[in-house]
Amino acid sequence: MIRLTRLNHVPMVLNSDLIEHIDVTPDTVITLTGGQILRVRESADEVVERIVDYRRRIYGPEGRPAHPRQEPGVAETDEIVNQQQDLV
Repeated sequence: MIRLTRLNHVPMVLNSDLIEHIDVTPDTVITLTGGQILRVRESADEVVERIVDYRRRIYGPEGRPAHPRQEPGVAETDEIVNQQQDLV
């Protein structure tokens, strides 16, 4: 999610995954995948920079999740399998 400002100075938070394209007219016009159009005060370059910063926070600089989630019980199962292999 990225923070942007509508033309009337009202702040908003946008799910950047829904952006289809950004047009640069005198205003920055963001078209979403559902066809909705948003006009924001930030330049297209600022919007792109915020998207990149957001995704780096989520995926890390290498493009992998910064904090990979592990399903409950997986570590215990792996430990049991490793112990069983040691016995063989």
